[in-house]
Amino acid sequence: MKIGLPKEIKDNEYRVGLTPAGVQALSDAGHDLYVQKSAGEGSGFADEQYKQAGATILDTADEVWQTGDMIVKVKEPIAPEYPRMRENQLLFTYLHLAPEFELTKQLLERKVIGVAYETITDKKGTLPLLTPMSEVAGRMSVQVGATYLEKMNGGRGILLGGVPGVPAANVVIIGGGIVGTEAAKMAVGLGAHVTIIDKNLDRLRQLDDIFLSKVQTLASSRYAIEEAISHADLVIGAVLVVGAAAPKLVTRDMLKVIPNGAVLVDVAVDQGGCFETTHATTHSNPTYYEEGVLHYCVANMPGAVPRTSTFALTNATLPYALDLANKGFEKAIREDEGLKEGVNTYGGKLTYEAVAASQDLEYTPLENLVDGIAAKAAN
Repeated sequence: MKIGLPKEIKDNEYRVGLTPAGVQALSDAGHDLYVQKSAGEGSGFADEQYKQAGATILDTADEVWQTGDMIVKVKEPIAPEYPRMRENQLLFTYLHLAPEFELTKQLLERKVIGVAYETITDKKGTLPLLTPMSEVAGRMSVQVGATYLEKMNGGRGILLGGVPGVPAANVVIIGGGIVGTEAAKMAVGLGAHVTIIDKNLDRLRQLDDIFLSKVQTLASSRYAIEEAISHADLVIGAVLVVGAAAPKLVTRDMLKVIPNGAVLVDVAVDQGGCFETTHATTHSNPTYYEEGVLHYCVANMPGAVPRTSTFALTNATLPYALDLANKGFEKAIREDEGLKEGVNTYGGKLTYEAVAASQDLEYTPLENLVDGIAAKAAN
């Protein structure tokens, strides 16, 4: 298979779809790799490293997209990349389609096979390709929050951990999954007072055991959220509904009870955000105020630490990329039910139900489009 690795063009996005080691593994398996010139520089990988790993370096993104049967990326395509996509091309990347109406339209019109990292599942029902970036974003959310709480950066002028004789900051984390857990680790480590809110009581029990009662846990409700954020210095949105738009758990009216200069970090922004006042920002212009509260809603947070992120992402995505390349798309999804869950678009049809529901579009089960899947499921 011909596999293309274009340079990411989203604002301040320095990650790259594969490390040289990942390229080497695919090349050793007999595939042809085409890497855009300087695609890996932001993550610290020189073109020469990719050449030594078996790749051909191409000058332009157009050449990479034209050549690749499968395109491996990090972030979803943006407007300049839409014309480069073509029918039956396999796009393997984060898509986060639920809030992305135009991208969904383009994938459908161009009949691209869109395989989304964030909806692939494993045998345990977890999200193995979302996990590494959730770990990075969760840890970063506290670093970012601590930075923007500094007065010169627009915050309240509060040190997360306080000092002897002065109270530590109050950190409220909405969502107790991977992002929320990693955020809590960082916040607890810095000495903050941490509250985690989640609707899953079993998960709250697990978190209580993990943190040995160093965090407060609350069962999610509108009342509990509003009460918790009313004295918060930092609020982290860490809510995930797989493949679907995030629920708006903090409304504009609720912001009025939060202290002025408090910081909101919405890690759920890729799925539309869990604050009503969220809109996506960039690393170039990361923050804005609503109701006196500083919002940080950068949609590619892990792009700020691209070397760590690219290693972590390739560790997770490479086995799936090898499966798709070695077996071909149809055989790979027949043999791996979790990989099949990653297919969001195929043949001009929307094949992921949560995305269809979020956009009020027609959903077509993949089994109706690819021969052999339904028969295997029946067995």
